[in-house]
Amino acid sequence: MKYERLTREQFEEMHQEFINFLATQQITVDEWEKIKKDQPGIVEQELDVFSDLVWEGVLNKVNYLEHFSPQQLFLFHFKDADIDLIAIKIENPAVDITTTDGYQWLRKNLNNDDVNIYTSTKPIAEERNTDIFALIKKGAHITKGDLYTYFEKIVVN
Repeated sequence: MKYERLTREQFEEMHQEFINFLATQQITVDEWEKIKKDQPGIVEQELDVFSDLVWEGVLNKVNYLEHFSPQQLFLFHFKDADIDLIAIKIENPAVDITTTDGYQWLRKNLNNDDVNIYTSTKPIAEERNTDIFALIKKGAHITKGDLYTYFEKIVVN
């Protein structure tokens, strides 16, 4: 398995897609019931393959990720060949940007000496989706890139 198995809830939400997946393998509902009863190892394999297919589809569409922690914000932009990063570090331990008040403080104090903004670019590895998945597992969230675009304008100017 390349990523991780979907949760029971995710499988329930994707019930029809899973049926279609089984149908592409010419497995009918009756055959699936028999496989579940007689061949639990095959069931595990099919669940893993389907999970990887779903993850691959999601990860292929990712262009932006965000990761917030109390004093840091990491904004990732995945381009064709590179990953651009905008990192914001708050040097004031009293400010927690994961809270509404802390985030408002950041917005109002971007030029404060307690706010450091860094940028970086690195080539995308051979396994782009594996890199994205690893960041998601560490707490990053898929976004449309609005926050990245906002800070990119600040960094460029």
